[in-house]
Amino acid sequence: MTDTTSIKHPAPLTSGDFTAAEEPFALFAEWFAEAVKSEPNDPNAMALATVDSDGLPDLRMVLMKGYDADGFVFYSHIASQKGRELAANPKAALLFHWKSLRRQVRIRGNVSPVTDEEADAYFATPAEAGADRRLGQQAVAAAGEPLCLRAGDRARSPPNT
Repeated sequence: MTDTTSIKHPAPLTSGDFTAAEEPFALFAEWFAEAVKSEPNDPNAMALATVDSDGLPDLRMVLMKGYDADGFVFYSHIASQKGRELAANPKAALLFHWKSLRRQVRIRGNVSPVTDEEADAYFATPAEAGADRRLGQQAVAAAGEPLCLRAGDRARSPPNT
């Protein structure tokens, strides 16, 4: 086993209590704006956790495409492993880690498709949609439709640290 005790950590993670925040999405917006300024790459990158049919967790990185009081939006391919897992069990956990800020935000809750209007607006943008479509096609041999999802639920799952 590799010993990591010699790694120096200059300061502990900063804390904030989203569960006690009156407006957790406003606090997330503040932190996300800071991350956009300080993170060298992909401040919208988040870990997405799902479970397979045996109840074993799967974790992968995805890009948040938006957020509002209804939740956090990401896109996937419906025939991908994550698409199949979310169709079978529409619950997920997300984790943002902003190393430069020494912050992380955990979110968990129900997952549901975005509205047709949201999906149409996203896929009408060639640069964004084209890249996501190509990635989905590379990941899945079977043809299928993209899956546009919203994770989280303000009433049940405000972001928390």
